[in-house]
Amino acid sequence: MKLYAERLPTAIRQLLTDIVVVVWVYLWIRAGLWVHDMVQKLAVPGQKLQSAGGGIADNLADAGSKVNRVPLVGDQLVKPFNGAADAARAIADAGRQQQHVVDQMSVLLAILAVSVPLALVVFLWLPFRLRWMRRAGLASAVRAEPAGRDLLALRALAGRPLNELTRLGPDIAQSWRNGDAEAVDALAALELKRLGLTASGRRR
Repeated sequence: MKLYAERLPTAIRQLLTDIVVVVWVYLWIRAGLWVHDMVQKLAVPGQKLQSAGGGIADNLADAGSKVNRVPLVGDQLVKPFNGAADAARAIADAGRQQQHVVDQMSVLLAILAVSVPLALVVFLWLPFRLRWMRRAGLASAVRAEPAGRDLLALRALAGRPLNELTRLGPDIAQSWRNGDAEAVDALAALELKRLGLTASGRRR
């Protein structure tokens, strides 16, 4: 399997495209992390509610325990303190729940921000790149063999535009049928050129 073409213009184009894709993925990952961090800032009010509610609840519970020590009326006096402490704990729980919701939203929005660009890479660019690597690898493996060059020539006849084929000669198809070595080599070179490969396997 070949990573890059042997023809310099094609190889440069592939390398630049790969770099652009890598930078594209990196930037979108950074964008996803930025979205996550920005949404996480919404959890600050919840943190303050949790801290304030918990602190008030602790203070009220402490005061209630002291009031409860008052003889005769301690049981009656402690009820308002316990009720207020429960209300403060409810506020702290609400702050904790708000933080949990924000945490989930931050992760979800970050994934959504990254998923579409990554899907474009995985489902569009990557299959195209892997298909070229597979085809170029097979072509480079068979180009030195007579039967392989014949297959490459057949591929060129079946897939290349007519204007490209006629440049090789008006009777190029007939020459290929007759087993003309020059015609086979010319057609094979045409198919190899389409893949960014050279007939000799040397870079140029």
